[in-house]
Amino acid sequence: MAVKQGAPEPVISQPQRTDTFLAKCIRALREPFPGKVNRLIHLYFLLKGRFYYRYIFGSFGQGSVLYTPMLLHNPRHIHIGRKVLIRKGARLEAIIADPAHLPELRIEDHVRIEQDAHIITVGKTTLREYSGLAPRCSLLCSAHPFLDIHDPVRIADRLVGVNSVIEIGAGSMIGVGSVILMNVRIGKHVVVGSNAVVRKSVPDYSIVEGNPAAIIMQYDHDKERWVRTGNEPAARR
Repeated sequence: MAVKQGAPEPVISQPQRTDTFLAKCIRALREPFPGKVNRLIHLYFLLKGRFYYRYIFGSFGQGSVLYTPMLLHNPRHIHIGRKVLIRKGARLEAIIADPAHLPELRIEDHVRIEQDAHIITVGKTTLREYSGLAPRCSLLCSAHPFLDIHDPVRIADRLVGVNSVIEIGAGSMIGVGSVILMNVRIGKHVVVGSNAVVRKSVPDYSIVEGNPAAIIMQYDHDKERWVRTGNEPAARR
């Protein structure tokens, strides 16, 4: 199966509401009590982003919301775009393993990260616009070398990967509990199935699942449909 090269790229965009401020207020007043509480909580974290997070992060875009994180490490090396949503329990770490190679975590506009995500980077990690992480995902842009049994440093404190990268392509979705390992590039419009462990890069317009993750479907631009690759588990064929 061949995927056509040079096919026109779809524009990744989302419909935008154009409600007036008054319309938003009226809609909020008509909501049941739990909805009002959720709006107030969201407003609190929106204001926290504007008046606090924008001063401690490398950059923090307008309209972005970061709910209570579990851990922020070196936020000056973390850049968050516009209208990003990061839910409760996120662990965002930019670890300096070598002062000559500073880490960078860059989350572009309109990215959505659900609860309990773990993103650790010693190298460079990028989430492109409109991509998303489902709950309990891990992006691990580092590694703990363990082969030297005489090293007095405990394995958990050994870190390598200052030149490593992770990239999540525009519009891609990483499923619940999935793990993306270092030096993996996820293409555009890719879906990673729940609990997958992705060890190799994935091309645009693919669906992967399993441990190790394998491509089970790809979009064929000539046929204008998704085509199975035959890599899915036998029990599902």
